[in-house]
Amino acid sequence: MTTVYLLFILILAVFVGFELIRKVPATLHTPLMSGANAISGITVIGAVSLAGGVQHEWATWLGAIALVLATINVVGGYLVTDRMLAMFKKR
Repeated sequence: MTTVYLLFILILAVFVGFELIRKVPATLHTPLMSGANAISGITVIGAVSLAGGVQHEWATWLGAIALVLATINVVGGYLVTDRMLAMFKKR
């Protein structure tokens, strides 16, 4: 029964996230990306603590996967933000 609740929360989070991001105007994408990078940085810290902890083997693997995905998100987000901000610099 707990799995059903967790699956429901995951589907609801995906739907709400998609609807929120879809309605963001183009001028707000850079600040939104910066905020997402901060949140992903917190995710990296949580993933490191999960991957390095002494739990079940599946928790360690899940933490390692979360660490890789969150790191890709942070690095990619900063690269995109830097590129977007470079468009506003004077040449």
